[in-house]
Amino acid sequence: MRNLTYRPATRRAARGFTLIEIMVVIVILGVLAALVVPRVMNRPDEARAVAARQDIATIVQALKLYRLDNFNYPSAEQGLQALASKPATAPIPPNWKAGGYLDRLPKDPWGHDYQYLIPGVHGEIDVFSYGADGVAGGEGANADIGNWGD
Repeated sequence: MRNLTYRPATRRAARGFTLIEIMVVIVILGVLAALVVPRVMNRPDEARAVAARQDIATIVQALKLYRLDNFNYPSAEQGLQALASKPATAPIPPNWKAGGYLDRLPKDPWGHDYQYLIPGVHGEIDVFSYGADGVAGGEGANADIGNWGD
């Protein structure tokens, strides 16, 4: 009598990745990282500059409302603080809005105070940030950002 037992076909040995395949994947990942990482690393500085421009636009709008109500901008002595609390120094605003024009005076994204000039160098008023380094001038992240544009 014949033995009719079923024998499964022999399986091929499990095959892993070769060293060359692994090296090709590593090279591809390295090339992608070299292209993508520099673009992503600049984003925080760009985001801070955009946030500063938005803050400045908000402050300028509050200054315009202040002027509509009180017929002039806050003096240099009163500064931007006049938007958050009623000035006690002359000229006292006759129609200062209860609650102020801003809830609080923001700091720039680098933690510095926004600057205010009246009369401004670039226009009737200047509202600006000195950028990351906190001093006038500079390039890149250290460049001044103001209501006069780029």
